[in-house]
Amino acid sequence: MAKLLSYLYPITKKIQSDFSGTLEITWYNGKKHLNTKNANYSYGSLQRILKFGLKHVDLNKVKSVLLLGLGGGSVIETLRKDFSYTKQITAVDIDPTVIDIAKNEFGLKEDGNLKIVCEDALVFMQVNSTQFDLIIIDLFIDTDVPKAFLMIPFWKDILKASSTNGTILFNASLAKTKSHALNEVIEFLKSHKYQTEVFEKVNQTNTLILSKGL
Repeated sequence: MAKLLSYLYPITKKIQSDFSGTLEITWYNGKKHLNTKNANYSYGSLQRILKFGLKHVDLNKVKSVLLLGLGGGSVIETLRKDFSYTKQITAVDIDPTVIDIAKNEFGLKEDGNLKIVCEDALVFMQVNSTQFDLIIIDLFIDTDVPKAFLMIPFWKDILKASSTNGTILFNASLAKTKSHALNEVIEFLKSHKYQTEVFEKVNQTNTLILSKGL
């Protein structure tokens, strides 16, 4: 019923999260979205933004994916449905409420090719010993990327986890201009022999960074 009524007007349910504040699950035009007060977390503009980035990745060469920032799981849906990706995905999210929403509201299920880890991505990367062919970084609290994920120590851990000739896709910013910290990340990647492209105003809003190991 909610799906049908959503073609007439949005229907929203609010859930409180200790990490993300008030989360909104909204039916709109027959599709369910996960939002915060100011930003889309899953199954809306964010899904389109990351799909744009994934179009620039040769997924035929990707045998393992690390996703930092699960949200409602729309990136996993995009990988599986739009790109027919069936191999291993490890998804990390600090917020147990968000993980529950992904499972209970959006039907995300762990299986032999999907492992979900409830952990701070910063801590996860510090102890991680596995390498991945594709690392997707989508770490927002509302509209902001926490400062720790724009610091070089975090990116050193990312490069350790990136396999030879691996690819990194970073949903980097909603700001109109790149910050000094983001420019430092870009230069760090380039200095470590990663071919780095910057896509600004993807879907009129976000900056995406795509880096490929040489």
